[in-house]
Amino acid sequence: MSHYKPYPAYRDSGVKWIGQVPEHWEIARIKRHASIRTERRSDVPANATYVGLEDVEAESGQYKPTSGNSRQTEDSTVGIFYEQDVLYGKLRPYLRKAIVAEMDGACSTEFLVLKTGNTLPRWLHQWLLTPDVTQQIESGCEGAKMPRADWEHVGSVEMPAPSPEEQIQVISAVDRETTRIDALITKKTRFIELLKEKRQALITHAVTKGLDPNVKMKDSGVEWIGEVPEHWLAAQLGKLSIARCDGPFGSGLKSEHYQADGVRVVRLQNIGWASFKDGNEAFISHQHWQDVLGCGHEVLPNDVLIGGLGDDKNPLGRACVAPANLGPAMVKADCYRFRLNTSRANPDFIALALSATARAECGYLATGATRDRLNLGLASARVVPLPPLNEQAEIVASLNRDTGRIDLLADKTQRSIDLLKERRAAFITAAVTGQIDLRESA
Repeated sequence: MSHYKPYPAYRDSGVKWIGQVPEHWEIARIKRHASIRTERRSDVPANATYVGLEDVEAESGQYKPTSGNSRQTEDSTVGIFYEQDVLYGKLRPYLRKAIVAEMDGACSTEFLVLKTGNTLPRWLHQWLLTPDVTQQIESGCEGAKMPRADWEHVGSVEMPAPSPEEQIQVISAVDRETTRIDALITKKTRFIELLKEKRQALITHAVTKGLDPNVKMKDSGVEWIGEVPEHWLAAQLGKLSIARCDGPFGSGLKSEHYQADGVRVVRLQNIGWASFKDGNEAFISHQHWQDVLGCGHEVLPNDVLIGGLGDDKNPLGRACVAPANLGPAMVKADCYRFRLNTSRANPDFIALALSATARAECGYLATGATRDRLNLGLASARVVPLPPLNEQAEIVASLNRDTGRIDLLADKTQRSIDLLKERRAAFITAAVTGQIDLRESA
């Protein structure tokens, strides 16, 4: 932004957290610029446009409809909005979810629906998304677990604004710059997706076809595996294991049992596609694990973990290996632990093979009326291609090298995306606070 000049003259806004603003800009509370719509209906047609919180991307202020729908039933009470209204997510304001409506429709009651007066809807929209405004709104939220903002507090937040004509000039310049940045982000995001596809294809080929392109092949007898090297076997996971278990169901383990440290509880969100995801930590006390659960469901390093539930991003049947630094640990319900006979099976290879065939194989095995699920028995029945033990180790080593290079490139690309997002946010903030003069660039 160094090539943008400041305004010729500034004045003190009179608001400490805003600081100086261009000399000719006005300062007024948001309620002076906008009013709240409180219309609620339960008879909205099922085909009406509906916007839930999940349809608004955090921080960017972009409307991105999802396949999900937070409207539970056709007779649910919803908010009503009209074209050019500003929808501001009052639940967890720190997520910074706000859009300008491009059509009439219905929305979650977790939105504040704002109608602007002489102020450009986009101006209010961008102001609400700035970090300093978010901090001010957060300070007035109620609720520890589910903090919400109310209109009385949001409306009391000050907002600087030039004339409507100048707002148009500034927003036009913002749109031009953010469109360019968004195009770069989209391009880089697609590149990461291609890298992930390449990574998965590389793994799938290696664990089903091996590393030797000239090896003689045979039919594995398993539809989702296809041909494998002639000297390979196909084996059920249960027959490669010396022990297996699932997590506890019922009252033995509930969310209220979680605490800051103790015995690690491995949950579905920790089981990635051939990789253990170390975030989303949860623990229970050693005493509860011993006295109530009898030290059952234990996880040790090199155990293979399988996800018994899945979604579009995390396929049913994905698998990973428990890391060495996990400490005392156990699996939760819908997570399955297999301890392998390491004289026959390399845990890293098996996790890779299970993940590579998860989508195809688990489509046959899954049960459940509303959500696909694997039980422990079905997970044990899964079939994996099985090369000799030394070849399993060679394939794992080769994949570690190749996927490591891909991961480094993906990480580098993701860092550049993060920097672009920071630049985008900083540019918008500078524009709507008057730090830069965009009148001539519009």
